[in-house]
Amino acid sequence: MPKILIIEDDAAFCQMLQKFLTKNGFDVDTSFTAQDAKIKFKATAYNVVLTDLRLPNYDGLELLSEILAINPKTQVIVMTGYAAVGTAVNAMKKGAYDYISKPFTPDEILMQINSALSERRQEQTVKPRAKNSTASQGQSKGIVAGTSEASKKLQEYIKLVAPTDMSVLITGESGTGKEVTAKAIHDNSQRKDFSFVAVDCGAIPKEIATSEFFGHIKGSFTGAVDDKIGHFEAANGGTLFLDEIGNLSYENQIQLLRALQERKIKRVGSTKEIPVDVRIITATNEDLTAAVEKGTFREDLYHRINEFSVEIPSLEDRFEDLLLFADYFLAKANKALNKNIKGFSEEVLDIFKQYHWPGNLRELQNVIKRAVLLSAGDYVAKEALPKEVFKVKEIIADTEDFSKADYEKDQIVKALKKSNFNKSKAAKLLQITRKTLYNKINHYNLDL
Repeated sequence: MPKILIIEDDAAFCQMLQKFLTKNGFDVDTSFTAQDAKIKFKATAYNVVLTDLRLPNYDGLELLSEILAINPKTQVIVMTGYAAVGTAVNAMKKGAYDYISKPFTPDEILMQINSALSERRQEQTVKPRAKNSTASQGQSKGIVAGTSEASKKLQEYIKLVAPTDMSVLITGESGTGKEVTAKAIHDNSQRKDFSFVAVDCGAIPKEIATSEFFGHIKGSFTGAVDDKIGHFEAANGGTLFLDEIGNLSYENQIQLLRALQERKIKRVGSTKEIPVDVRIITATNEDLTAAVEKGTFREDLYHRINEFSVEIPSLEDRFEDLLLFADYFLAKANKALNKNIKGFSEEVLDIFKQYHWPGNLRELQNVIKRAVLLSAGDYVAKEALPKEVFKVKEIIADTEDFSKADYEKDQIVKALKKSNFNKSKAAKLLQITRKTLYNKINHYNLDL
């Protein structure tokens, strides 16, 4: 019987939810305060935790970090009002499985819990096979490996660097799957049986970054009501993934460099040194070499985190994998939403192929999940798609002064000049793929 802990200061709502879940076959405990929840969580292994982010006298995000530090495999679903959705998204970046907005129906929360439990069981089933399965090598939890040359090269890099202890810097556009790649490196390394801790450096205010990374002791500063372990301790023996590392302040960069060099940390307010053994994987969509030249990012830290670099290709660079990714996200959305959509209409597939996907895999996943939710038939129809994806490569038009071919050539030349002849940027301006742009340049014999 799955064990669930509900953390909610509204006693009436908490007890009502407990009664409903108990009737549906769950073993449910409740806590009205964060302090009581921490005591219960340390004493009992819960499969799922449902927690309100707005708790009296306690930071809900800090409680989430403490829960995952004790048991990273627990699936945490955060409950929040509509106005706090932004905070809920930050909670997901810190490791929450998902969030649900109040008010919600009993069926909605039941679907979320079953989805979380299903993913947890899948992880437990797949993990033992990963040691001997060659098919799983280079594959990452949360995405399927593509078959394009760009995807194959990425998988080769993952397989190459994963068994080592080298620090890895992952670069690429937003939404390409940098955290998924970091997790794939961890899952194929000798550290796979230890924690993978993901941290969004852009979401940490610099005033509390030291506490977030290294922890603190009770009473070390206002608000430090309990001892807290930091991300380095939580990842000890495993992998610490620092996303958007370019957002760290210069002072925090110095502290991070010292921890990496000495392999020791001190909690805020403590003089005791704690040895840590972590592998560092970092990610950014910024140009850190330019930041080094400007003096906003330390050169010694850059070299420390960049023993091996991996650039994640954009969806445009592996466009031939588009339908493979679409099928994967369809299956994932069916599972999360408890639906059984069989596929996409031909019209939808044509729209997908013509759209330039500036948000990369993240945008594709979100579009498909929304479409699955809105679809009533067996196949996703164009009516279920958001209006943005209809902004296709319509660069051919009839005019009085130009033929269609002349107009198209003129638009291509204008886009190239506007982008200073950067073909990737020009393709985005034209809302076509870079490959299509090259083909058209060759077709029109444009000597550029």
